[in-house]
Amino acid sequence: MTELPTTGTTRTTDAAPLPVAEISRLGRAILDEVGTVVVGMHRPLELALAAILAGGHVLFEDVPGLGKTLAARSIAAAIGLDFRRLQCTPDLLPADITGSFVFAPASGEFVFRPGPLFTGLLLADEINRTSPKTQSALLEAMAEGRVTVEGEGFDLPHPFHVIATSNPIEYEGTYALPEAQLDRFLVRLAVGYPDRDGESAVLLNRVARRRESTNVRQVVDGDTLRRMQAGVEHIDVDSDIAAYCVDLAAATRAHRQVQVGASPRGSQGLLLVARALAALSARTFVTPEDVKAVTVPVLAHRLSLTTQAWASGVEPRHVVEEVTREVAGPPVVATAP
Repeated sequence: MTELPTTGTTRTTDAAPLPVAEISRLGRAILDEVGTVVVGMHRPLELALAAILAGGHVLFEDVPGLGKTLAARSIAAAIGLDFRRLQCTPDLLPADITGSFVFAPASGEFVFRPGPLFTGLLLADEINRTSPKTQSALLEAMAEGRVTVEGEGFDLPHPFHVIATSNPIEYEGTYALPEAQLDRFLVRLAVGYPDRDGESAVLLNRVARRRESTNVRQVVDGDTLRRMQAGVEHIDVDSDIAAYCVDLAAATRAHRQVQVGASPRGSQGLLLVARALAALSARTFVTPEDVKAVTVPVLAHRLSLTTQAWASGVEPRHVVEEVTREVAGPPVVATAP
C-alpha cells in the first residue's frame, strides 16, 4: 500500500484514560472558552462536546445566521485539533474531499495528495448543498476513519471528527441527506434563536471586540482529547440503563407514526452520549436522566415517518418526546443509609 504522507496525528488506541474529575474540569473549561464567543448555545455546545468525547460526529441543522459555523470553528480551536472548513457546493466532487493521485514530474510517478478530510476536525458547511455522490464520499471516513482512493486505503488522523451544518428550510439547489448518511451522525442538534438577552449579548460582544473575527483560546490538545475519550470509555453502565436504551429505540420502531424506527446504532448512540454527559458531570456512572437528555438529538434524525404523519405536520422529535414520556425508566433502587 502506498505510504500516506504525514498529515496529522497518527492513529493510536492506547491513550491513558483521564480520571472523571479531570474530564469534567477540562470539559467545563472548553465550554466556558467557547461560550466567550458563542452566546446562548450552552446546551447544544455541551451535547456537541459530549458527542465528540463519545467519538462521534455532529450535525447542526437550523436556519442561517444562528452561529452554527462559528460554534464548530470555536469547538475545534478549543480542543486543539487541526481544522479545515469545506464549503459544500453542487459542483464539489468526491476527489475534492478525499484527495487524489497526481503526477509528480520529478519522480515520474503518481503520488497521493490528501484532501481536506485529512484533518482532526472537518467542518462540512451546508452539507446538503453538495450532490449525493460527494456526500457518500464522507461515509467511509465517518464510519471507519479511513478513505479509499483508486482501490488504496488511507487512514485518517486520530481523533477525526466531522461537524456538518445543514439548512432545513431551503429546498432549491439542495440534496437531502439519505438515511444512511444521517445515521453516521451521532447527534443532530438544533441551535434555535437566542432570547432577547442573548441576542443583545451577541451585539455588545461584537461592539467590544471592535472587529469581526473572534479568538478562542486552545484549552486541550489532541493527545489530551484522546485521553478524555479513553476516560469516557471507563464510565460504568448498569444493565438496567442498557435495557432502557434498547426499550427507547424499540419503542420508535413500534410507533404508529413511524415507518422505520431507530436501529441498534441508535440505542448504542444513546448509551455513548449519555456516558459522555455523565463524565462531564463528574460522575462515574450513567443515570436515566442522562439518557433522557439525549433522546431527541440521538434518535430523532434516525426515524422515517409515515406519509400520513408527515402530511399532518408531525416531526420526528415529537415522536421521540412522546416515546421518552411513555417508556418506563429503570426502577430507583434505594441505598442503605
